[in-house]
Amino acid sequence: MKSTLTVVLLIFSNVFMTFAWYGHLKFKEEADWFARLSLPAVILISWGIALFEYCFQVPANRIGYVENGGPLNLWQLKVLQETITLVVFTVFTVVLFKNETFRLNHAIGFVFLVLAVFFVFKK
Repeated sequence: MKSTLTVVLLIFSNVFMTFAWYGHLKFKEEADWFARLSLPAVILISWGIALFEYCFQVPANRIGYVENGGPLNLWQLKVLQETITLVVFTVFTVVLFKNETFRLNHAIGFVFLVLAVFFVFKK
């Protein structure tokens, strides 16, 4: 249960993080008013979105961490989080940015990340 909850919270966290970090690149194409915003305004909007990232990330780490009664050590939490980040980022990029392509070298990199998860979780 705690593993599942940790993963779900990390997914939500990473959706907000991806929108905070990269969403403004797409929003400026979709809305004229957004394209006219200054960099400090875009930073503040992204920071507001990132607040929700932390609202999911911090509980995910607290619930999942072994010293808080969770199933994962710190290494496992970090590798899991990074893998989820790249999966969320890939979906975000492929769906919203039609000019970006997912290539073989990206797939190979992901295979190595999955191997990293395997080795970090191996006892």
